[in-house]
Amino acid sequence: MQAAPIASVVWLWAAPEAATAIATRDLPTILRAYRRVNGLNQIQLGELLGYDSSYISMIETGRRPITDVTARRHIAGRLGIPAHVLGITGTDDAEFRAMLQFGDSTVRLAEIARQSGHAAEAVNELWPLVARLEARAAEGHLERDSLVLLAQARVGLGVSLGAVLPEERLSSAARWTGQAVTIAARLDDPMFRAYTLRMHGNELRKAGHPAAAVARLKESKELSRDPAALGGTLAFMCRAFGVLGDAERFDTALHEYRTLLEGNTGSGLLFQPFTLREIELRGLLCTGRAAEAGRLVHVQAGRPAAPQWRIIERVTTGEVLAAVNELDSAAVFFEDAIEDAEHRRLPHQIQRAIRATAQAGLDELATEARAALARIRSLLGSGRSE
Repeated sequence: MQAAPIASVVWLWAAPEAATAIATRDLPTILRAYRRVNGLNQIQLGELLGYDSSYISMIETGRRPITDVTARRHIAGRLGIPAHVLGITGTDDAEFRAMLQFGDSTVRLAEIARQSGHAAEAVNELWPLVARLEARAAEGHLERDSLVLLAQARVGLGVSLGAVLPEERLSSAARWTGQAVTIAARLDDPMFRAYTLRMHGNELRKAGHPAAAVARLKESKELSRDPAALGGTLAFMCRAFGVLGDAERFDTALHEYRTLLEGNTGSGLLFQPFTLREIELRGLLCTGRAAEAGRLVHVQAGRPAAPQWRIIERVTTGEVLAAVNELDSAAVFFEDAIEDAEHRRLPHQIQRAIRATAQAGLDELATEARAALARIRSLLGSGRSE
C-alpha cells in the first residue's frame, strides 16, 4: 500500500539548508533552496506555483521582485511557509491575536492528530503557530501566556517531527523539544517542566543520545506526581536503559512502571498494559534476554491506544520472534508492520524493520522495506500537499 503524500511543510526538515533558507526570509533564496531540497527544476517549480519557468528564473535572480501581497501569500501557501516569513503580516495584527486566542486549541488538536496516527498533519498545524510565536519572541515580546504557548507548540512540533522524520533527521525533533525545556525552566510550573523534560528525553533517545535522555528523564521523574505522567516517564526510562544495555536499571524502572500501573487505572498512550508488554519485550531483547522475551511474546495484553503503537509492537514482536528463530511468524509481523508504517508514514519504524529483517536473513522483506522507505523519503522531499 502506497503512502499518501506528506503535508507540504515537512520539507522544511528534509534537509538542513531548508531551515537556513527560511531564516533569511528572502524569496529568491527560499525558492532556490526549495528546488534543491526537492530535486525540482524551474519548470517543475513553475508548475507547482502556476508560473512560467522564465518567470521563476527572474524571481530567483532578483530581476522580478514580488511585492504584491496576494502573490506572496499564494507562494507561501503552495510551499507550506507561514505568510509572515515573506513579510505579509506583522506580529501585532488581528490575525496574530486570533492565533494566540485559539493557540491552545491548535496544540490540542495537533496532539489528537498525532496520537491518531496523523503526525504529518500535526506538523502542518503547529508550524505556523510556532513560527509566529518565535518571531514575536525574537522581537522581545515575552509575555507569559505567549511563552507557555510557544513551549507547548515546540514540544508538539518536536514530537510530531519525531514520528514523520527518518532516523538521520531526528536531531531536529530533539532540538525543538529541547527549546521547550529551556522555556519551561523559566516558568513556575513543575508539572509542565516535567512534561517537557519527559518528551525531550525520549526524542534524545530516538536521536541516538540515550545517556542524555536518562539525565532528562530523571529530572522529569523527580517532578512528576500524576500516575500517568510518572508512568510515561518510567516508560521512556525503560526505553533508554534498554538502548544502553543496562539490564539492572531497566528491570528496576520496569518494576516501578508495573507496580504503578497495578495500583492505578492506565490512561494515555504510555501508561497501559499494551505499552508495558511492548516495552518489556524490547527491553529484554536489548539487554540480551531473547529467550525470556520469546516466552513473553505469545502473551497478549490489551489493545494499543493509537495506530502507531500497533506498528511499534508489530516490529518489536517480529524482532523477538526472529531472535528465537521463529522466522515464519516473524515475517508475518514484519510484513504487516512495514505495510502499515508506510501507510501511516512512519519511516523510523520501517528503518527498524530493515535492520531486523536484514539481520534475520529475511532478504525479500528487507528489500520490500527499503522500497517502502524510499517512497516515504520521496514524499518527504517532494513538498507535495495533495
